[in-house]
Amino acid sequence: MNALYSTRVTHTRTRPRRHHLAYRLPYLLLDLDHLPTAPLFSRNRFNLFSLHERDHGDGVTPLRAWVAARLAEAGLAEAECRITLLTLPRFLGLGFNPLSLFLCHDTQGALRAVLYEVNNTFGQRHHYLCPVAAGTRAPLRQSAEKVFYVSPFMDMGLRYRFTLTPPGEAVGLHIAVEDSQGPMLRATLAGTSQPFTNAVLLRAALVHPLLGVKVLAAIHWEALKIWLKGFGLRPRPAPPVTPVTYGQDLTRSST
Repeated sequence: MNALYSTRVTHTRTRPRRHHLAYRLPYLLLDLDHLPTAPLFSRNRFNLFSLHERDHGDGVTPLRAWVAARLAEAGLAEAECRITLLTLPRFLGLGFNPLSLFLCHDTQGALRAVLYEVNNTFGQRHHYLCPVAAGTRAPLRQSAEKVFYVSPFMDMGLRYRFTLTPPGEAVGLHIAVEDSQGPMLRATLAGTSQPFTNAVLLRAALVHPLLGVKVLAAIHWEALKIWLKGFGLRPRPAPPVTPVTYGQDLTRSST
């Protein structure tokens, strides 16, 4: 089911100095087999809101086929029966998307894998694929080693811990970025579902009139504030050779 989520996104850095940010953003939940046909939304072409497949996956292969291939490579082919995408849309043709989630379901509709897609501001993209054991209940707890350079103020060699309440009437995601001393940054995304209608899309456009440039502008504004607080810059390594890093399902081991 396609929907719009009115979300609040926060980041809180606790070490070596505290830094906090919070923004409101409209995320779309899109069924890749049944994309919406609302006049204010388009696929791969200009509109008020749009999904451009080149913004995801490898930027070339049809998106659903690309995700299905990654699932098959990981031995998770059963999870490609229904794939939904939680993402920031383009607005008036513009946009930048730090994080999208592909939610991958089996023939019974059960969530069996989550593919976390991360973009950095250097035009690079990487994916973290985490399985979901059969019968697992929300919230999901997953983990992956950080192998992709995102922020120039964060080291490599860290670990992500994801806690996800999959999209329904609400969605919730908590990401802890940890080193050997524990969490040093916590990021959250939380929001409630609204129907995918022209009225809802138009209202979102009025509430977020600068959405197309807001995210990228906010990233650079927050980076300036962090730099002024004395955070040191980390050199950017080469991106990972493979497009996907495999993570772990921690839900069962933590219950």
